[in-house]
Amino acid sequence: MIRSELIQKIADENPHLYHRDVENIVNTIFDEITEALAKGNRVELRGFGAFSVKHRDSRTGRNPRTGDPVDVEEKSVPFFKTGKLLRDRLNGK
Repeated sequence: MIRSELIQKIADENPHLYHRDVENIVNTIFDEITEALAKGNRVELRGFGAFSVKHRDSRTGRNPRTGDPVDVEEKSVPFFKTGKLLRDRLNGK
């Protein structure tokens, strides 16, 4: 599912809301999650999962085409851990 499909589904299930309002709500939620992660905070949505930031140290990698060593800089990457309710639903429990 992509963002526009999510917005359309929420708008269809809530006919009393304008499409543009639903779009603003979804965009605000994603923006707040992004801002919290950018600050290094953890975002937990009970029953769904938790977003956090993992830090990867710099390392020496390899160019897959030539095999030459390449320096890879340290970086931060988003990480998602599913919640128990979501895991249970995915596993048919």
